[in-house]
Amino acid sequence: MTNETQHFHGEYKVIGGKLVVADVTTDGNTITEVKISGDFFLEPEEAYFDLAPALVGASVNADNATLRGRLDEALAGYGSELAMHGFSTADIATVVRRALGSAANFTDFDWQVIRGEVLPTQLNVALDQVLLEEVAAGRRQPTLRFWEWEDTATVIGAFQSYVNELRPEGVEKYDVQVVRRISGGGAMFMEGGNCITYSMFVPPALVAGLDYEESYVFLDQWVLAALKTLGVEAFYKPINDISSTGGKIGGAAQKRMRDGTLLHHATMSYDIDADKMVEVLRIGEAKISDKGVASAKKRVDPLRSQTGEARKDIIDVMADTFASRYGATFGTYTPEELKRAQELVDEKFGTEKWTHRVP
Repeated sequence: MTNETQHFHGEYKVIGGKLVVADVTTDGNTITEVKISGDFFLEPEEAYFDLAPALVGASVNADNATLRGRLDEALAGYGSELAMHGFSTADIATVVRRALGSAANFTDFDWQVIRGEVLPTQLNVALDQVLLEEVAAGRRQPTLRFWEWEDTATVIGAFQSYVNELRPEGVEKYDVQVVRRISGGGAMFMEGGNCITYSMFVPPALVAGLDYEESYVFLDQWVLAALKTLGVEAFYKPINDISSTGGKIGGAAQKRMRDGTLLHHATMSYDIDADKMVEVLRIGEAKISDKGVASAKKRVDPLRSQTGEARKDIIDVMADTFASRYGATFGTYTPEELKRAQELVDEKFGTEKWTHRVP
């Protein structure tokens, strides 16, 4: 227990909304003073002056639901007169939690972007573990990397059942390389050029104060902006699907280390052969609908059809958007990272034991 006065500052740009800022003072145990500000809109004006008092007295460890509940209770008396534009009480709770967690912004870090060379899928999966460990150890700066591959592969989630997800006859027919990754989520059918996949290696401070669902949307703001530049009105569909007015585009998955360092990656369909996909994956009717495949006799091509752009050009826009927003520089893998990744292929990702760890 401590009674030392501490001051915290946090900022949160609401996805599709406004900037919300919190300046918080605590005695080490509870919130003693708060100032909420931003470029949002709130009516009636008197409601603004009820925001800060509602948070005073809350524990410094209060979760989003608790803080939101205090705010909702304080504003309940305004009834239908209350109008919050560009933010919500949940967003206020989030920025307060980010302030107390000493959250950082993207621009607080020196990011590197890697436009990867063509590598086997096993090595791409292994590099996710290597770079995650390198960022956690402080030997590598936060990094965004784009995958490149030419083999035909299916990358399954860390906890998916091999036999439930794959059709052995299809795997054999098309010589599919099956690889299990370290993050959860669903299977990815990947042929060279048929989708766009990227991985981000994120310091804990960047997602401080964000819950699991919030972190997905927050980390992919840049890619939604890039897609908008390409004419695609994209948005997140909870928990981890990237969708658009033209249908689902892709999905994301994460893996967190004990210290909070985070792997966040996403795969978006560019031009997938749906006939082949359903021969390789055991996809039920619900999944087929979710993937935007009304009939197996077609291609899954949201990024190609919605943008009219070549895959490389789309990645160019994505990489440039990230670099310009966050001041990132372009780089590459170190020889040591590639060597360690190959070792992990031999020891782990290329073994039957790992691939079939969930039979």
